[in-house]
Amino acid sequence: MASKKIVLRFSAILVEQPIIYRLIKNYDLMVNIIKAEINPRREGFLIMELSGQPENFQQGIEFLNNLGVTVEPLSEMVVRDEERCTHCGACIAVCPVGALYLERPSMEVGFDNEKCVVCGICVQYCPQKAMDVKWGD
Repeated sequence: MASKKIVLRFSAILVEQPIIYRLIKNYDLMVNIIKAEINPRREGFLIMELSGQPENFQQGIEFLNNLGVTVEPLSEMVVRDEERCTHCGACIAVCPVGALYLERPSMEVGFDNEKCVVCGICVQYCPQKAMDVKWGD
């Protein structure tokens, strides 16, 4: 099964079309919407994880490209400055997907970058400013 976190950018014309529905129905793909900002008659922005059989996955991406949807890999990631982190656990309480967790028996904060959806909440709540969002592949 192919799975990838991607960013979709829609023109104002495409925002009101049932594009995600068609990805699911026509290409048998699973969609996990992570973040979306879609407004009528304005450009749209969507971060999602797209999963499915490799052939269906590629056909779904081609469908999006043919419609004029810009498809990019998710190129943001949250990183932790190990020297600044005091393992206070403030980030654990606010992480909506469990990417930050308590390691036992050491009682240190663990970070699973694969689960991270780059929501940035941990960056806002870290009292030591040990969390940051970085751009790049």
